[in-house]
Amino acid sequence: MRYRLTFITGVAVGYVLGARAGRERYEQLRKNAQRVSQNPAVRNTAEAAAHSGREAAGKAFDVVSARFGDRLPDSVSARVQSLREQRNGAGDDWGTSNT
Repeated sequence: MRYRLTFITGVAVGYVLGARAGRERYEQLRKNAQRVSQNPAVRNTAEAAAHSGREAAGKAFDVVSARFGDRLPDSVSARVQSLREQRNGAGDDWGTSNT
């Protein structure tokens, strides 16, 4: 799914950059993209994907820590712990919440 989304995004960007239809077509595409990004269904889906990604990353961290935690350098363990403490309760850079 990630590759399909990347491909579609690339096609859209290529079309916009390569379009010879002029400024009017560019403005039309920009408004449509803005409308899609403001759509509540799209925003909810993005938030759900971000939440799922955070959960998967947390599970992966727990598995890696359980298997390799004693072999990680102290500097790496300390850095990961400080990042986790900073992130607890904070929103992410994408504007989504932890709901």
